[in-house]
Amino acid sequence: MQKIIAIAINTFRESVRDKIFYSLLAFAVLMLAFSLVLGNLTIGDEIKIIKDFGLGAISLFGVLIAIFVGISLVYKEMEKRTIYVILANPISRTQFILGKYAGLSLTLMVEVVVMSGGLFALCYMKDQVIYWELFKAIIPIWFELQLILAAAIFFSTLVSPFISGMLTMVVFMIGHLTSDFRQLVVNMDNPAIKKMADVLYYTFPNLESLNYKARVVHGLAIPWQEFFLSLAYATAYTVMLLFMAIFVFNRKDVK
Repeated sequence: MQKIIAIAINTFRESVRDKIFYSLLAFAVLMLAFSLVLGNLTIGDEIKIIKDFGLGAISLFGVLIAIFVGISLVYKEMEKRTIYVILANPISRTQFILGKYAGLSLTLMVEVVVMSGGLFALCYMKDQVIYWELFKAIIPIWFELQLILAAAIFFSTLVSPFISGMLTMVVFMIGHLTSDFRQLVVNMDNPAIKKMADVLYYTFPNLESLNYKARVVHGLAIPWQEFFLSLAYATAYTVMLLFMAIFVFNRKDVK
């Protein structure tokens, strides 16, 4: 466990020094500030617009950071040849993957905390009220980012950063569309399309099950059983992706 923690801390330090991380985080904070301006310019409930725009920004930029920091996990270490030094020590490849994941996960936590704090501050500036219910959307976003990060790490053990980034983005996009696509083709007569919809639905993670943004913004009830089941589902899928990443990396020739 100490070796995993050491790798995680070192990975976190490297990630927060990355210019891409700071660029995305700065742009995300600007987008949050823009939500306040947008709320003032748009006709309607200003606080709902700020909430909706802010939660969307947390999700979108969190996904971008997860992909950018995750896809180069193995490639960067091999390019710098530091992976040979790391694996020459009494550190298993499993510990390497888990340590890297924990460090990158901590990086994502910084992004979520900073942006969430900014969103709460904007809402308080507008209404002088702390909207604690926003956590019902923010926490699932955090779990979704962990899943996307695990997917990025898995693909990074297989292919180049560019391809792994594209594949991770495909997982994100299809993961939000499978439920709608399956419902769309349910009444169609083409069995091949129905079969494809089922394959996509059961193969890719159902990320839409973690999307509570609209319901939180509009004050709709969210059953606690549904809420915790969606988090458990995301956790199980994340663990599966990490196991797959470890399985592939343990058999990868890095010499």
